[in-house]
Amino acid sequence: MAQSTWHDKHVESLTFGDKISDAVANGMGSWKFIIWQSIFVVIWMSLNIVGFVRHWDVYPFILLNLIFSTQAAYAAPIIMMAQNRQSDRDRIQAQNDYQTNLDAKEEIESLQLQLSKIETEKLDKIILMLQELKNK
Repeated sequence: MAQSTWHDKHVESLTFGDKISDAVANGMGSWKFIIWQSIFVVIWMSLNIVGFVRHWDVYPFILLNLIFSTQAAYAAPIIMMAQNRQSDRDRIQAQNDYQTNLDAKEEIESLQLQLSKIETEKLDKIILMLQELKNK
């Protein structure tokens, strides 16, 4: 069984609302959204300028401005929630990285002590062998 990582634990802790706000922030922060919204605006303005059927939102496009204001009013807090969660993820990752570095430091220090012990033992053996040769 694979050990679960901090990221796995974080994903498991997300609520339905967290997942929705992350999806909205990811969607609104994409080129795909910008392109589709730009196409929507061009079509909206074109239909209202040409007005073959009727002008439902005449220039200066007050209804379109209302739609964008409403979109911005909801999008801003949703995106901020996603950014706050990203900040929490970054903080957790930094803490885990710090802990990994501490563990690695302890391991290196332990290995260094073991290597020093081995080297001391070797030197003691060499000195003992030299003394035995000198005594012969």
